[in-house]
Amino acid sequence: MNKWSHKATVLYMKFETKEGITGVADIMPVHVVTDPGTQVPSHLQRIPIPQLNRTSPTTDMCVKGKVVQKYPLVSLEDDDYILKTVVQEHDHQQNLPSGPTSINAILFGALAKDFSQNVNQGDVLVLAGFTVGRSPTVHKDGLHPCNLQLSGKEACVYVCRPPAPGPSASANPTWTTAASVEAHKTKYTYVALKDLKPGMVVNVYGVVTFFKQPFRTKGTDYCSTLKITDQSDVKLGCTIFSDKLEDHPQIYKIGDIVRLHRVKTQLFNGTVNVMTSLGFSALTFDGAPGSPVVPRTSSKSFHFSDEDRRTVEGLRAWAASRSVLPPASCVRLSSVQPRVYFDLTCQLLAKAAVDTSCTLLKVWDGTRCDHPLLNLAVDSETLEGSTAVVRGRDNLVASVLVYDNHVEVAQGLKPGMYLRIYNLHAVPQSGAVPHEAEAGHLAFHLHGGTAYGRGIRVLPEDSPDLQELRRTLDSVSAALENDPEDSSLEEVWSTPQESLDANPQESITVRTCDHKLKHVTLARVKAATPPQVFHVRAQLRSFQPERLHQALKLHCPKCRALRDVPDEETIASLFQEALNGTEHCSEAWALTGYLDSSVPGRKIALHLPGGMERPGNELVFVEGATLEEMCRMSGGCRNMVPVRLSEGRMALLDLSAPFFFQGTKKHYGCKQCSQAGCLEPDTEDVREWDERKVAEALGVQLMQYVFLMQLELEDETDSVEALLWEHAESFFRVSASDAATSQDAQDWIQETMNKLHPLGGSLAERPWLDLCLRSYAVEGDGRHVVCHQIFDTVAGGAEL
Repeated sequence: MNKWSHKATVLYMKFETKEGITGVADIMPVHVVTDPGTQVPSHLQRIPIPQLNRTSPTTDMCVKGKVVQKYPLVSLEDDDYILKTVVQEHDHQQNLPSGPTSINAILFGALAKDFSQNVNQGDVLVLAGFTVGRSPTVHKDGLHPCNLQLSGKEACVYVCRPPAPGPSASANPTWTTAASVEAHKTKYTYVALKDLKPGMVVNVYGVVTFFKQPFRTKGTDYCSTLKITDQSDVKLGCTIFSDKLEDHPQIYKIGDIVRLHRVKTQLFNGTVNVMTSLGFSALTFDGAPGSPVVPRTSSKSFHFSDEDRRTVEGLRAWAASRSVLPPASCVRLSSVQPRVYFDLTCQLLAKAAVDTSCTLLKVWDGTRCDHPLLNLAVDSETLEGSTAVVRGRDNLVASVLVYDNHVEVAQGLKPGMYLRIYNLHAVPQSGAVPHEAEAGHLAFHLHGGTAYGRGIRVLPEDSPDLQELRRTLDSVSAALENDPEDSSLEEVWSTPQESLDANPQESITVRTCDHKLKHVTLARVKAATPPQVFHVRAQLRSFQPERLHQALKLHCPKCRALRDVPDEETIASLFQEALNGTEHCSEAWALTGYLDSSVPGRKIALHLPGGMERPGNELVFVEGATLEEMCRMSGGCRNMVPVRLSEGRMALLDLSAPFFFQGTKKHYGCKQCSQAGCLEPDTEDVREWDERKVAEALGVQLMQYVFLMQLELEDETDSVEALLWEHAESFFRVSASDAATSQDAQDWIQETMNKLHPLGGSLAERPWLDLCLRSYAVEGDGRHVVCHQIFDTVAGGAEL
């Protein structure tokens, strides 16, 4: 029958003839076959999985397939075992009958135990000695309506694995024990979202742009949905089904990173999306750059490598630099306005059941709402927890009414827990509403359903938002304990006046605009409809990127593309690739001379077009140099273009590398907008070169050095993320091109940021910034995304 073209390790030697079983030694019911000279017994006839039914003959029959899912071994009474696995038809034959190609196989006893120890996902099997039964899970898993059941002495499994590379593979059969089988090392492959097509089972990574909390379906499962994106800018919808809540991705906010294993792609409304398939698993990571890369999962075992860590960090950096995420909807009580929907991070103080479809939660976040809050009175016998911590202070404790499907989650909460409540509705009361509401007061409703991600989550201990909330609550609690009647607490809890000019504070920045505007709070900035201009006083809570050299970017003014400045290692590899593929010099170019390279026996060719003699400021084309050599030469000869020879003609290197060296400065071109082919530049009439003239002569679209930073500003009312981009050079009083080469310029920027955001200092110790902000709307995914940018502001106030 089928001969296995691999090396063999056999754990169970069994040869069956018509006369009976012979040659049985140390019976173990699992074969691990990997030798080219070993065959599955020839009397076994193969039957395709789609052809199987409950009346199929099984004597002397076998099934060949690949293990696509292996479930844990289950121990029963009396040292008995059972194991379930899913096998998929191995060969896609042209004449294969139609029908499901994957089937459940149930193994019993010693066979199950040995299978668990010696078989891995991805192995190819031949199963024999089985019976065919009815699958009770066909409507749930969509696999073959039958299953294979293997038990008793007749059942056996032949397993084939590829041989380890190298000369050690033997041409002769090798018989060993189970202990000699190498552990199978799983390596997962991940597919970019842009490459997904219907009908695939894949593993993917992505940044969460939207999510809904799990909700119970009409069956036994819970369902959750989310949307993710990656560096390909493709948006992918994901639907997760699992009967255990803890198996769903543990997502807490937009921007979290998820890893989904074994999801099935399908076409819905003309768009590819994914849903769970057999063996689905998920890991979730905080999306904040610099935060610990710690997976959130209920699984006790999972595969996570250094490559996975790099993938997570890459997605974090990409999301932060591209501003692909919608603005955060989480606000403080001090910023809440009537009739808005918002997310709230808070601590649960107390709760009580109002009726079967409504639960009351008493929560606070350490800030005082600017509007009167509804105080619902409930029977003390039904109240769990206490609000005594606020000692009767008004508008500090919010009443959240939780309805319908969220009641089940609310009933499981305990006072003291830290929560994030999604899509709360601030509802002004009319006086003639249920629960004895007070007219004009605000209550917060968590309506039924899961629209807009509505739901409740308990924050994990490592959440940055939880740490910030704890610091705020600890500060307020300490102030209350010291002097509960102290009126200065009003400054901690209340929202400052809309105009802050009556109480000016010394600032470390200076506005250069001529707008006649009063200062407003950041809460007012977030609530305003763009486009608008604001004057604000705020402190710098954080900034990205923390490594300031990463704030330097390359920007194309034509297509507006933005990319990172390549590091030296990347550029050096591009030069080496060009060096390895060099050709002989073209006669169309006058050879000015050779230079000895740093490598013995290799020369660097210097070319001038048209046979010109080299004047002091001429453009020199350099072939065959490494990056180190190029930098060394450009110090003395200021205008140098690295080139390679292609089919006897001069061409530029890959535009990921600099196309022009001007002293210590490196200039880059845009891959998308440049039209540089073989070089025949007209240089005869040019005697003074700059980067623009060189780019024009070479057909290159010049990219500009720019700064791009995201500053998180904070005052007593709220926080706002603002970009420092178009006016960043005037803010730092340093040009981006100088910062690319000048150590003094880099030191100045570092010193400036150290003063705006002192290392190790608390927020109270940080200086105040006087800023001019502009809000504007950007279209994204069919909706408006509100952004803020700092402009007409210079770092250079009293303390700088």
